Amino acid sequence: MSEIEYLREVEARSRAVVDEAAGEGWLAYYEEVEETNPLRRALNELAKTLRHYHYQGDGCLDEEDDRPRMRLAGVVLVRPAAMPFGMDDDYETACQRLHVDPRPEGWAVWNTWSEQGLSVSLVMTDIDGTEGLLINWARGIPTYPVTPVSSQIAQVHQGWAAPMTVSPRVRRHLGVDGLPLGAESTRDLQALAGDSQGVSDDS
Repeated sequence: MSEIEYLREVEARSRAVVDEAAGEGWLAYYEEVEETNPLRRALNELAKTLRHYHYQGDGCLDEEDDRPRMRLAGVVLVRPAAMPFGMDDDYETACQRLHVDPRPEGWAVWNTWSEQGLSVSLVMTDIDGTEGLLINWARGIPTYPVTPVSSQIAQVHQGWAAPMTVSPRVRRHLGVDGLPLGAESTRDLQALAGDSQGVSDDS
């Protein structure tokens, strides 16, 4: 069992404990528990700690400590059997546009900003980590991955890929709903690239 698999197993068992505690009415997320015992306090702390589902690159491993968090506008998953909603291209055509070879597992695209504040897209091999990221976003959990290593990046392009699933940070900033956006909406969002400091880093 790898370290990330071990963490997922610990997380799964912890969530099972928290779910049982919730069913017994032991949890109080939004209020102070005045009269309680150490076990109930510990369960409440455990529930508050389980804020996101672990995924590769989430920054929880020791070797990821020195890698800064990514600032993401959104992500795109391009796969042979599951193309993004609203994308007219087939898988092979999408790969041509991304300047990568088609591969069975597909590609992930992270839409972010350069150090100069310009919109850029990273074509990534990290499908599993991106899927884990989307699971968190779908639950409204504002988690962001650490900076990828160079071996995970196949291409870097100017501008953002579309349609993308918008990050919680951008969704909160602009009031959009987080569903995949088409090219026209993405052009509107790219105005953020010139004002990237306007989007808070606080989740």
